[in-house]
Amino acid sequence: MIAKGVRAELGEDFDIATHFTPRYNPWDQRVCVVPDGDLFRAIRDGQASVVTDRIDAFTEHGIRLAGGTELAADIVVTATGLKLNVLGDMALSIDGRPCDLSQALAYKGLMFSDVPNLASVFGYTNASWTLRADLAAGYVCRLLNPMQRGRYAVAVPRRDPDVHPEPFLDFTSGYVVRALDRLPKQGSRKPWKFYQNYLVDLVALRFGRLEDGTLAFQRATTPRDANPG
Repeated sequence: MIAKGVRAELGEDFDIATHFTPRYNPWDQRVCVVPDGDLFRAIRDGQASVVTDRIDAFTEHGIRLAGGTELAADIVVTATGLKLNVLGDMALSIDGRPCDLSQALAYKGLMFSDVPNLASVFGYTNASWTLRADLAAGYVCRLLNPMQRGRYAVAVPRRDPDVHPEPFLDFTSGYVVRALDRLPKQGSRKPWKFYQNYLVDLVALRFGRLEDGTLAFQRATTPRDANPG
């Protein structure tokens, strides 16, 4: 459907297969949208052109491509993608020992194995980010309320040694692949599985039991400790 739309804009003689058919499927990586068609008009009018190749090197006058062609350029805009980090590169420690989240498993996609009282928000790669952000916020509220009532000071997911680690995201975008060694892992089965499915998460995060045998609680020793921060 996308290729047909491009062909309708550029005509049957344009090489759609080379210049507008990437190696990946739609949504495996981000899709560039031209809602008003101005790029296609510029190509049709000869004001712009598309060259598809790998960049070999920058030269005195522009860019040399892997195929040997040199493109003259007054300005080169480098757009190599995002650089992901975890929790804004916060330095975490537990009892004075550094905590490396790249070695942790993500519990329900928002808490981390053996890391107490910490939750984060990571949205969907195939839907609106805010859908999962809302579910995560609701789950944290569900967790905090009984902790306060029951004088629990700590809630921590305990890692199951029988669960095998897997990449946090099954996503081929370059900025994700480059960051996989810094991201936490997901597990081979729930509740360590990070589902990219709103309905599955809706059931698990909004209606699932808090005391599921994986999330462990520790009571506060004094009333002052009963309010987790």
